[in-house]
Amino acid sequence: MMRRVFLLGWLLLTGYNALRAQQPVSISAGQDQHIFTYGEIQWLEDSLQPKSFAQILALPDTAFRDSHTSTPGNTKPNVYYWYRIKIQHDPGINKQYILEFFDQTIDDLLAFMPDSLGHYHAVQLGDAYPFAQRTFRHKNFELQLDNSYPGAPVYYFRVRSAQTADMIVVLRSMNKFIAYALTEYITFGLFYGMILVFCFYNLIMLIAMRQRQYLWYVLYIISIGFYEMSADGIAYQYIWPHAPLWNQYAYAVPLCCMSVFALSFTRSLLYIKVRAPRLNQFIISVIVIRLLFFAYCYCFNRYWFNYKFIEIIPLALAFGSGIYIYQHGYRAARFFVLGYSFLFAGFMLKFFIMLGYSWLNFGAFSYYSLSCCFILEMFFLSFAIGDKLRLLKKKKEKAQQEIIRQMTVHARLKDSLNQQLEQQVKERTQELEEKTRLIEAQNHELLDKNHLIEAQNHELNDANHLLQLQSREIQRMNTMLEEDNQQLLHNVEKVRRARALSAPVDFEEFSRTYPDNESCFRFLAALKWGNSYHCHKCGHDHYFAGHAPFSRRCSKCNYEESVMANTIFQNTRIPINKAFYMIFLVYTTKGKISSHKLSEMLDIRQSTCWSYQHKVKTIMEERKKELKQADASGWSRLVL
Repeated sequence: MMRRVFLLGWLLLTGYNALRAQQPVSISAGQDQHIFTYGEIQWLEDSLQPKSFAQILALPDTAFRDSHTSTPGNTKPNVYYWYRIKIQHDPGINKQYILEFFDQTIDDLLAFMPDSLGHYHAVQLGDAYPFAQRTFRHKNFELQLDNSYPGAPVYYFRVRSAQTADMIVVLRSMNKFIAYALTEYITFGLFYGMILVFCFYNLIMLIAMRQRQYLWYVLYIISIGFYEMSADGIAYQYIWPHAPLWNQYAYAVPLCCMSVFALSFTRSLLYIKVRAPRLNQFIISVIVIRLLFFAYCYCFNRYWFNYKFIEIIPLALAFGSGIYIYQHGYRAARFFVLGYSFLFAGFMLKFFIMLGYSWLNFGAFSYYSLSCCFILEMFFLSFAIGDKLRLLKKKKEKAQQEIIRQMTVHARLKDSLNQQLEQQVKERTQELEEKTRLIEAQNHELLDKNHLIEAQNHELNDANHLLQLQSREIQRMNTMLEEDNQQLLHNVEKVRRARALSAPVDFEEFSRTYPDNESCFRFLAALKWGNSYHCHKCGHDHYFAGHAPFSRRCSKCNYEESVMANTIFQNTRIPINKAFYMIFLVYTTKGKISSHKLSEMLDIRQSTCWSYQHKVKTIMEERKKELKQADASGWSRLVL
C-alpha cells in the first residue's frame, strides 16, 4: 500500500514539474516569425550587483517565473534582470534565423548563446556600447541563431537599463528580417522626408515673410525630428554612433526643445500677448519652469529625464490656449486646435499604455501612433499658418481698397494744386536758368585754373617719387653689401670649424681650432648657456661674471657655477683640449677606437683613456636616437 502511495506522489510531482517546465518554441519551415510571450519567456529579478552566469545556472528552475504579460520588462532602473527562452532546433530547415530585441533603450544586454557541445558564449549588446560593436547594422539588437544541431537549448539574457525597458524578443528568419528591415527603413525615410519637407517649406516662408512664427515652427519641427530619431535609434545609428553616453540622454534635449518651441509658436501664431495677456504670462512661466527642470535633471539627477509624461503640461497648455483663442473669435485658431487634437490623442494613448492599459496596445499602429500624430499635427499646423495668412491677406485687401479710395480723393486735390504750382514753377525756372548760365561760366574759369594746378602737382609728385626710389635703391644696396660681408665672415669661420670637425684629423690639426683652455672654455660656455642663463640652484636668469674663467655667478643667490659644472668634463683631470679631442675621436669612430690607441695619440695613461671612453660610450648609447640625425659636429651633443 505504501509503495502505491509513493508511486502516486512521484507521478503527481513529475506531472506538476512538467507543467511548470518552460515550453520550447519550435523552429518551423512554414513560420518566418514568432514573438515570445507569456510562458514562453521566463524572468528573474537580480540586484544592482549581478550574479555570475555560473550562479544563475546553479539555481533551480523554480527561481525563474513565467511572464504574466505579453512582454515582460525591467521595472526598476539599473537593476539587473535575467530572462531565458527555449528554442527547439530543426537542422533540417535550410534557413538562417536571428533573435531580435525591439527595445532600443536597453543599456546593457549580455546574451549567453549555447552551442552544439552545451557550452555557452557571451555576446555583449546594448546602447551603452558603440554602435560599431553590433553584428547587424540595425537600430534594434540582433543575434545570429545557430540551427545546425538538434535539441532544445535554453538561451539566457542579462538585461540592465537606466529607464523602463520592454523585453520584446522575436524569432525571425533572415529573409523575413531583411524584408521587414527594408520596409521599416523605407517608412522611416518617408517619415523623416515629410519632416524635412515641412521644415524647408516653412524655412522658405520664414525667409520670404520675415515672421517670427515661422522660426518657432521650423525649430519645433526640427525638435520633433531629432526626438523621433533618438527614440527610434536612427540618430544613434547615423548621427552619433560613437557617443553611447550621450545617446542615453540625447532624447531629453529635443523633448525639452519641443515644449519650449511649441509654446513659443503658440504665442506667436495666436497673438496671445495681445489677445490674452494673463495667459501669455502663464505660458512664459511654464517655459521657464520647463527649462529649469531640464537644467536640474542634467546637473543633478538625469534619471528624471525618463518622466516624459510631464510633457502633457505644455501640450495641454498649448491645446487649451488654442481652444480659448478660438472661442474668443479668432478663426485662424481652428486648424491649430484640430492639429493639437490629434497630437493630444496620440500622447494620451502612449500615456495610458505606459500606465499598464495593455489592451490599448494593438500592434504597430499603437507603437507608431505618436509619430503619425506628429505628421497630422504638422499638416494641420501648416494649414493654420496658411489660414492665418489668408485672413491677413483679406484684411490687407480691404485696407488697400480703403487706401485706393483715399488716394483718389487726394489725387483730385493734388491736380488742382499742381496747376497752381506749375505756373509758379515756370516763372521760377526762367529765373534759375539765367543764374545757372552765369554760374556755369564762372565754373569753367575755375576748372581751367584747377587743371593748371593739377598739372604742376603731378610734375612735383613725379620728381619726389623718383628721388624716393633712388634713396630706397641706395639703402637696399648698402644693406645687401653689409649682409654679404657678414655672410663672408661667417662662412670663413664656418669652413675653419667644419674642417676641424670633419674626420679624420689629428690632434695637432684639431688643436688649431681649440688651441688652449680659453678657446675650449669659450666654446663650452656658448654650448652650455647660449643666449640664456638659468641658475642651477634657484632658477634665476640674471648673473655676473664669476671668479673662475667663463664662470657665472647668480645675481640672486650668489651661487657660482663653473663652465665645466654639470657637463661631461666635470671633475676631469686631463687637459680640456685633450678631453675635447677624445670625445671627438670616440664619436667619429662610433666608439670603435681602442683605449690603447687613445693613450698613444693623446699621451695619457691607458686606464684613464678606458674610463673616459666608457663614460662617453654610455652617453652615446643613451642618446642613440638623437645622434642618428646628427652630422660630424654631433660630438658636441655629448658634452651636456
